[in-house]
Amino acid sequence: MKALALKPPVPPMEARTVDQIPSGDEWQYEPKWDGFRCLAFREGAEVHLQSKAGQPLARYFPDVVAALARLTAERFVLDGELVIPVDAALSFDELQLRLHPAASRVQKLAAAHPAMMVVFDILAGEDGASLMGLPLRDRREQLERFADKHLKTNGAIRLSPATLKVFTANEWFEKVGGDLDGVIAKLLDAPYASGERTAMVKVKQIRTVDCVVGGFRYASGKPVLGSLLLGLYDDAGLLHHVGFTSAFKATERNALTKRFDALKKAPGFTGNAPGGPSRWSTERSGEWEPVDPSVVVEVTYDHFTGGRFRHGTKIVRWRQDKAPGECKLDQVEGREGKSLALL
Repeated sequence: MKALALKPPVPPMEARTVDQIPSGDEWQYEPKWDGFRCLAFREGAEVHLQSKAGQPLARYFPDVVAALARLTAERFVLDGELVIPVDAALSFDELQLRLHPAASRVQKLAAAHPAMMVVFDILAGEDGASLMGLPLRDRREQLERFADKHLKTNGAIRLSPATLKVFTANEWFEKVGGDLDGVIAKLLDAPYASGERTAMVKVKQIRTVDCVVGGFRYASGKPVLGSLLLGLYDDAGLLHHVGFTSAFKATERNALTKRFDALKKAPGFTGNAPGGPSRWSTERSGEWEPVDPSVVVEVTYDHFTGGRFRHGTKIVRWRQDKAPGECKLDQVEGREGKSLALL
């Protein structure tokens, strides 16, 4: 048997963002899962997990390494997404917790909530030869044969669904906001474009929500506004931190800094408050300033999960016409739908 033709790191094929799902016979559609992109390499007893950025992931996901090592295929390279199901939904927070320096902590987390790999492409088959030059339609056929042969009895490694019907893709798109991060469309006749965005597009739902500004952070090392901290009220009247926005024009920062400096007032958030530096913040400092919750801003967002906006939001307009108390969590209810049934 030949040695594995591909060695890590291999830059994964990437997607460019478009506004709507493309239609036509040239496209294959897939769900965009809410997880960590991962390339899995196996050659005999050796299993290597590679992140989107080319970094090793195996130490953080020993459960996935073990699951891949149990497959009857001894050579392959698979492209997919690492996910962690918790209470019948996917938890991005649990994924983040895995990136811990202590192996004992990682093992404890893996035992409590095992991870899975959802596979959507195959870059090398059992003979070790590269499949990257094949068109997607042929790679998908080989991937489905691989899954039928090796994945049926391994619940930790699963085949991601794919369809040629734009109607089905639109149905998936309606579920975006929970387990799904969007919809992917790939050109059927295209080879695997490593590190490029030429053969794959992604579509995300962009929604708007009215939020209360409960605090802000200064820019790192500068006495000017870095980001506004956004909140929504629950039924008990508590203001919960749900995300941030930092998409300001340079010409606006000084005026916004003066405005919110004048509004400084504790406690700001009365429910869940901002913590230290995290994936929710673009600031290196964990310090934040509470303000009087009197300013309402309408922002756009693409994903709400775990009680937070996944990414930074963009300001649409300031809502002087809306009372802060009207900005409630029910605006985003139903945005954490469960889509694991697709697997």
